[in-house]
Amino acid sequence: MSELAIETAGLVKVFGDNRAVDGIDLAVPAGTVYGVLGPNGAGKTTAVRMLATLLRPDGGEARVFGHDVLREADAVRQRVSLTGQYASVDEDLTGTENLVLIGRLLGHRKPAARERSAQLLAAFGLTDAADRQVKNYSGGMRRRIDIAASILKTPDVLFLDEPTTGLDPRSRNQVWDIVRIIVAQGTTVLLTTQYLDEADQLASRIAVIDRGKVIAEGTPGELKASVGAGAVHVRLRDASQRPAALEVLTKILGPGVKPDADPVALTAQLSGEDSDREAAEQASRALAELAAVGITVDNFALGQPTLDEVFLALTDHPATEKEVAA
Repeated sequence: MSELAIETAGLVKVFGDNRAVDGIDLAVPAGTVYGVLGPNGAGKTTAVRMLATLLRPDGGEARVFGHDVLREADAVRQRVSLTGQYASVDEDLTGTENLVLIGRLLGHRKPAARERSAQLLAAFGLTDAADRQVKNYSGGMRRRIDIAASILKTPDVLFLDEPTTGLDPRSRNQVWDIVRIIVAQGTTVLLTTQYLDEADQLASRIAVIDRGKVIAEGTPGELKASVGAGAVHVRLRDASQRPAALEVLTKILGPGVKPDADPVALTAQLSGEDSDREAAEQASRALAELAAVGITVDNFALGQPTLDEVFLALTDHPATEKEVAA
């Protein structure tokens, strides 16, 4: 069995009447990306802050590479780094000045700090911006310099708390590439996110958290398989035909057919008892029946459930729902 980088048992944090973290159990293998997925207010950031020794747990236990976060907090801090939801570098300093400053605080002599800073700026595609003030960086550049600052001293565990919030798709992909490189070099990454595709892209295992509790855990494939054999997505040419299409699809695929927000689209969740072959046969019959009654279909797809559909099935509300944070 692989070594565990992070272990928690019954971890609890209470703020007044709110149990922000309500008995979380985690087992994070070393050298992997472990995703913690949930909406705003689910307890993700609070859990990370306890693991990083920034908050004291009110109950349960937590260890990082065997070190208790309460009794051995200094030992934990020696092995972890945290990149929060917002850039924590000094906006009035240049990229180089920020990294050199942090390197010096970590104990590097100035030449070594400058050398390490130059290496990271090059690795993160920021060499051309090295002498510009960070306040003139784009959002994606700020996130990259923030992550670079977190790994000036290579940590055993890197906590990435919603690292791509507010970034455009290109910047998100750049951050994802950086995460993959960090893990390939041996660092364990605990990634909190409310983006389903981010967890799907990066994490080898995912804990789904809602209202302070872990409600499901497993690989992305296991989580998707837990809610059904797949989903049929139908897009019609004419919105007026949707009621008739709903009737046809319900007759063939069962009661799991739902109209989407898009007025020409429907989605049918297939039964988890169906094999992949049975699901494909059902989808083919449905498409043929739609054509037989004169309903024009512009797009028809059968795919594995998305993590968004997993979250909706587990919680009865979508993972993108905005909740009030603790």
